[in-house]
This record gives sequence, C-alpha cells and structure tokens, in this order.
Amino acid sequence: MLVSANSAWNLLHFRRAIICRLIELGWRVAAAVPRDEFTAALERLGAEVHPLAMNPSGVSPMADSVLLLRYYRILRTVKPTVFMAFTAKPNIYGSAAATWAGIPSINTVSGLGTGFLSGRSLEAILTKLYRWSLRRSYRVFFHNADDRELFLLSKILREEQAAIVSGSGVSLSDFSPGPSSRYREDPTFLFIGRFLKDKGVHEFLEAAAAVRRVRAAKFQMIGSLDRHPRAASAEAIRRSASQGHVELLGTQAEVQPFIAAADCIVLPSYREGLPRVLLEAAAMGKPVIATNVPGCRDVVENGVTGLICDPKSTKSLTDAMLAFSSMPMSDRQEMGRRARNKAERQFSEDRVVDLYVDAISEVAAGNGRYADHEVAL
Repeated sequence: MLVSANSAWNLLHFRRAIICRLIELGWRVAAAVPRDEFTAALERLGAEVHPLAMNPSGVSPMADSVLLLRYYRILRTVKPTVFMAFTAKPNIYGSAAATWAGIPSINTVSGLGTGFLSGRSLEAILTKLYRWSLRRSYRVFFHNADDRELFLLSKILREEQAAIVSGSGVSLSDFSPGPSSRYREDPTFLFIGRFLKDKGVHEFLEAAAAVRRVRAAKFQMIGSLDRHPRAASAEAIRRSASQGHVELLGTQAEVQPFIAAADCIVLPSYREGLPRVLLEAAAMGKPVIATNVPGCRDVVENGVTGLICDPKSTKSLTDAMLAFSSMPMSDRQEMGRRARNKAERQFSEDRVVDLYVDAISEVAAGNGRYADHEVAL
C-alpha cells in the first residue's frame, strides 16, 4: 500500500486512523510525501516514508512533469497493491503514474479548493487534468455530494467510480462534550482554520467589529498568517486584533480546550470539502455558524445544529451571530446536543475507515479492476 498527500502533516492530521488500521490488519504501508518536521512522526506510526519533492501550489508544467516521473519511480520501487491519494497533486500526478505502472488507485477529493474558485480558465485546466488522471481509478471518494455531482456532470468519472465519505471523520472519544458552559448573554465565537480569503476571514473580522458595536461578545481566532496566494490581509488581521475586536490565539496542537471554552464555532468559508473543524465542533456538542456552501451545508442543519449564513456576506454573518447571541442558553444547549447526535450517526472516524478498508479489500481480492473507459482531454 502506497499512500500520498501534499505533506506528512496532512497524513498525520487527517489519515492517521486509516494508516493505523491498515498496519493493524497486516498491510505494509509506505508513504510518498515531502520530507518535513512531521516525517519522523509518520515513521513512528509504522509507515515507510519515501521522500517526494513537491510544490503543492506550484503551476509549473516542467516541475509537474518531473513530479510525475518521481511518482513513477517510487511506485516501481514499492510495487504496492494499491495507490491511495488524498490531495490534489497526488490525485493528479500520482494516479497518472500509477496507471502508467499498472497499479490500481483509490482517490479522495477532499475539496476543490481555490483552484475552482479562481476563475473559469484554471477550473477548465483542472477539469482536464482530473479527467486524464482519474479515468482509470477504481474508486474516488468525495467529501460532499456537490463535488461528486460536478465530477459526474463534467464527465471526469462514471457513476460507479464515485462515492461519498464523511470527510476524514472525527474521533468521538478524543472530541467529546464536556460540562455545560455557564450562560453568557454575550457569547464567545471561535474561528479555527487557515487565514485565507476563501475561509471568510475578512467577513469574520468585519462581522466581529459590527457585533461588538452592540454586544460585548468575544471573537477568537486559531491559526496563523499565511503566505498562500489567497491569504487574508495580515494588516487587516493585526488591525482588528489591536482594536480589540478579535483575539489571536496562534496555532494550537490541541484545539479541544478552546472549542470547549467557546459558545459557537464559526466558519464563513466560500467552499469546503467536509470541514474537519465543523466535525470536531459537532462531536464536542457545540453549535456552529457556517455558510450555505458545499461541505458546510453537509454538516450544519440550519436551526437544528447551528445557523447557516450567506457566503461572502458580512451582513448575513453578523445577523447570524446576533441571532445566536439572543438565544436562550437552553436553545444553544439543545443545538449542541443535536450536533453531537449527528456526529455519532454520520461522522464517526471508524465508519470512514471501514469504507476505505472495504474498497482496498475489493482491490486486493482482484475485484478492483480499472474502469474500462477512456476519456480524451
């Protein structure tokens, strides 16, 4: 088994349970990832790491051609029964190399990200690349129905190739409800994520300022300033913090204490796969405010487990925060209880891992033949 993502951190943070289950079942697990400070931890899990130089956000055809060859060499060295990819470049170039090497692929499209938010030209290029690379994948898992439907309508995949899985799941024991919070008329709203424009960071900052003009609510942010091309304005973030509108908590290895101390988790994103932070909030019995976009609306039931607002709308986000602030504590707690129940029904990490193991077992049993269609670019 060869697994690949754009970083060792990604595999450790999102795919640890899958890797550990496969090792427990007796699989030899190798990982093709860029070498970084998390590589040693991945090796301690029992994975055999094959360093792979990669620029996850680069768009150089020459560099990507070299990446394709690097994948092919690793695949020929490891000779895995299955190749599994979890992020964009491994899905595209790793799967193309696996087809070249005659190895079945199982892929996960965890979200379409900024590539599908950056204009039609880039979206068209990515569509062709996915069509080329995934045409013979045995199974492609999606984190939400919208992304699956888009790939089917774009004729990237056939119906039988495409399945939905509940993100990377959440550990219901590691993320569990604590004691009920005391009532606070002015709640604490917590944002957790990369400080990107597409995560709705600017709307969060603006809504925080608007709400604080009429309420004494607290606004906290876990994350760090980002060098991504679509990073939120560092100046705007620092200014909001200096004015006392938001409290910057930096990056945190363990977010549970901060989720437990908050009244509501907020994610005003423009598009998601199935956001892990919302799964963690639900598992801990916390209401959320999120946008009506793919991924977020798959987790949040408006008025039941949280509140839905419009994307890219400071006013809609502000209105949702003010509405939550006006709720009696009993209503907030009931939202949290329903969120936990939903997490138990749908988002258990064990259920997610079972789906992957079933697909791998089908391939290992000889039933995982390539899809028998070809799609031209």
